[in-house]
Amino acid sequence: MTGEHDSRHLELFPDATVVVGVDGIVRAANTLACRLARRPPDELIGGHVREVLPLEEPGGDDWWACAALVAADPVLLPRIPEQRLLLRRTDGDSAHVTVTGRRIAGTDGRPDALSVGLRRVDRRLEEERRRSDLISTASHELRAPLTSVRGFTKTLLARWDRFDDDTRRQMLATIDEDADRVTRLLAGLLDVSRIDTGRLPLRRRIVTLSSVVEPLTRRFAVEHPDRRLDVDVPEDLPDVVVDPDRVAQVLVNLLDNAVKHGQGAVRVFARVEGDQLRCVVGDEGGKIPAAELARLFSKYYRIPDVRTSGLGLGLYISRGIVTAHGGRMWARSTPQTGTQFVFTLPLAESELVP
Repeated sequence: MTGEHDSRHLELFPDATVVVGVDGIVRAANTLACRLARRPPDELIGGHVREVLPLEEPGGDDWWACAALVAADPVLLPRIPEQRLLLRRTDGDSAHVTVTGRRIAGTDGRPDALSVGLRRVDRRLEEERRRSDLISTASHELRAPLTSVRGFTKTLLARWDRFDDDTRRQMLATIDEDADRVTRLLAGLLDVSRIDTGRLPLRRRIVTLSSVVEPLTRRFAVEHPDRRLDVDVPEDLPDVVVDPDRVAQVLVNLLDNAVKHGQGAVRVFARVEGDQLRCVVGDEGGKIPAAELARLFSKYYRIPDVRTSGLGLGLYISRGIVTAHGGRMWARSTPQTGTQFVFTLPLAESELVP
């Protein structure tokens, strides 16, 4: 076959694919391979593979220089196992790729060429890095409360009679608080798993949003006496069919986020727009850059240079809960209005309302 004919066949492949002769010359390449290498077809095809498609092993060695690639018997060892390599490109940039291939025998049965497939794995590496960061952060977040629980428990068991009632009550309260913290962290991880698999359980019933917000208002006043909370959620708003505990979880996440990262008063208001109930939780803080707004709802994401505890899952879970209800969530931020998180919930259908 001619190189042009081979290249037309390679266009059917879902990955970047090249055919390399035993002399190292690229015989054929599909469009995806040209894009990955950032070279035009006439430059990639006919060029020596070590120059036009340089691949490095983790130690920095030239992968194409491995003699076993060509010397191995194509009948006994036809497949080249998947490996993760680094592709160097002409513009000085590089890309992490997984490479696999197949040895092709000639009419005499001897090695003739290699068919090599390449796939970018930058996103996979980023996900692995985030997963590693999550494990590290989760270990740190869990270690502190568990160490506290263990320390206070051992102290109480060993010296119960040496403490008065007030001291024992204070130590037990600390244990209870740290145990709740561990429970919240584990519940967050479980919610992420359920959201990712589309199995987030919802116990829906007909409620008014004001009935969900009211107890949270009292809780906010106790936990944050130095911050003002303005609530404008009319009691006569139409009903919604939601899981009230899950909606409360969303509001708690947004309120805590406003306290941690915002400034001034925190405001909650809700209005009807079409067949949706729109709720807004905002603060009077500074503007968040647009690039950061787009990433706020990502898993494990935390605003750079802001030292706060947690796994960076609150907003991801909140959006997952709202989406599971059939609503939407987004953020907006301006210097004049501060940062606002907006989410919608579908109104209850008329036939569902008693």
